[in-house]
Order: sequence, then structure tokens, then C-alpha cells
Amino acid sequence: MKALTVTIPVGTQAMAVHTAWPEGGQPFPAIVVIQHAPGLDKFMHAMVERLAQAGYAAAAPDLYHRLDARLDGMQKMRQLGDREVETDVNATVEWLRRHPAVDHERLGITGFCMGGRVAYLMAAVNPHFMAAVVYYGGNIMVPWGEGAVAPFARSAEIRCPLMFHFGAEDSNPSPEDMRKLDAELTRCNKPHEFHAYPNAGHAFMNFSNAERYREAAATGSWPRTLDFFARHMQT
Repeated sequence: MKALTVTIPVGTQAMAVHTAWPEGGQPFPAIVVIQHAPGLDKFMHAMVERLAQAGYAAAAPDLYHRLDARLDGMQKMRQLGDREVETDVNATVEWLRRHPAVDHERLGITGFCMGGRVAYLMAAVNPHFMAAVVYYGGNIMVPWGEGAVAPFARSAEIRCPLMFHFGAEDSNPSPEDMRKLDAELTRCNKPHEFHAYPNAGHAFMNFSNAERYREAAATGSWPRTLDFFARHMQT
């Protein structure tokens, strides 16, 4: 496995993307990995690299690239707009699809925290994803930015199977949010799997946050994620 950060164009701007690549033959199926609120930190780098170790090319775009670097992660997250997010993720998808080491027909997406929300949104926006895995995606019912539509309101547009991982003690998304999402996806006839983990709250995967990390939920959810991608991306 090799990891490196590259820069790709997004309109007239440049965006950093942390990437990791498996060893061995190619082309590889690819996963777009969407950051949590703190940004592209060591946890996000580790998730990208875990996917590469599992046989996927993985790429995590820096969705904060337009924002003031002096702001903290939560301040940056509050300034994001869905239109810019869609542009950045679509640019990452097109970069992967043109890359000679990527099988452009086999793409998936996953995300953590705000990244889970983005993964849900992009499952509706971009037709190239074959599977989407959402880790405790909050604010799915809320639009970001002027003129945006909440990801939840776009549920009927979702084009691929979805897997959700929830902390049973999370408040955003809450157990009530989980039930609403399940009902709406069922109503829209969208294939989905939900998994809720006891004694776990928000950010239970984040090993760099000792207060939130829950080993049982983290180690239980990851094999399910890899199995889901393997089934729906035919790997």
C-alpha cells in the first residue's frame, strides 16, 4: 500500500486529495472517502489507507480548501454549502475515473460524521456510485447553503444501495432520525441496510478521540462495510 496527497483542479481552484493505493495489479475499484468535521486529519488518512489495504484505490478530497485555514473544523463545516460540496466530490470522481490505475466502472463512497451526510447526498447526485456507506451522518434533513435541498428530500433520487452505521446513543443522527430515514428509503424503494451499535454515540470510529471511540462498534462495523462494498461493487 502506498499513500500520498495530490492536488487536483476544481474550476479555477486547486484541491488537495489524500489518496492511497493497493499493491499489485490494477486497475482497482475506487472509494471516495468524505471527511468528518475536523477535516483531513490522521483519522481520515487512516480510513483511506485501510481501504487501500483492503484492495481499493481510495481518495479523500479536502472539502475545506476554499475556507480560511485559521478557522477550526466546526467553524469551517458551518460555512460549507452543498453546491460547493457536490462540485468537489464530482471533481474527485472524475479524477478517479480518468486515472489509469482505477476501474472507472466500480466506484463507491463512504463518509464519517458530516461526511456521512455528504455520502447520502452524493448517492443521489452522482450516477457513478455503485454503493454508499454512511457512518453516523448527521443533519441529513437539513440543507446547507442558499438554494440547497436537504439530502433527505432527495432520497427518491438515490441511485445505489446504502449502508448506515448508527451509534445507539447518538443524538445527531438520533434513533428517531434512523427511523425516519428507514421509513423514507423504504417508501422510495431504495435498498438499504441499517446497523445500530449499543453503548456507542457519535464518532465511535474515531480512534483519535478517546472519549468517543468505541472499540466494539468500530471493529464490528468495518467488516460489514468491506463486505457491503465487495457485494455491490463485485470485488
